[in-house]
Amino acid sequence: MTSQNTNPQSNATSTNHADSLAANDTVAANDTLITEALDSGLDSDNGIDLAAVFEPYFRPDDKTIVCGALDDEKVTVLAKSGVELVINLQPDDELTFDEGVAVEQAGMSYEHLPINGATELKQLKILAFDNILRQHHGKKIAMHCGSGNRVGAAIALRAGWLRGRKMDTAMERGRSHGLTKLEQEVHNRLLVPR
Repeated sequence: MTSQNTNPQSNATSTNHADSLAANDTVAANDTLITEALDSGLDSDNGIDLAAVFEPYFRPDDKTIVCGALDDEKVTVLAKSGVELVINLQPDDELTFDEGVAVEQAGMSYEHLPINGATELKQLKILAFDNILRQHHGKKIAMHCGSGNRVGAAIALRAGWLRGRKMDTAMERGRSHGLTKLEQEVHNRLLVPR
């Protein structure tokens, strides 16, 4: 006579272990798919490839888009991608249409904080910029100027002056948000304690 394990607890344990392994494999596969979708940016943007629409285009994180000047079509694309707030750092004389009206008609909030080049990269402007970001924390935001350069400068100065980040960290934050031509100016301003 062959001996069989007829212990119901042992069989239940084996079944539970197998189910647990299968569940872990499913979770791992789902995590991989989610990560790939987030890496492509399409999932978080309602299937819209923003990189194909905007030039320049920076994506420092899932909730932040930095780009150049907008037009009606780009405003519509931002709204369809789930953006909740547009922050415009361009002064009025750089605008070619009534951006505030277009953004609000598309169902998004609008904040206008004109920064007219390096001369206006002052602490009061950066404090106002910080205030806007704090008020809208957690929302999906598109920030822009003509090229993304002033946005990157404001982010770097915010990181250094208001967040106490070291020079390298502040500058890297700025670069990830579009800082290019104003890099030396921002670096010099961060050297002066505020």
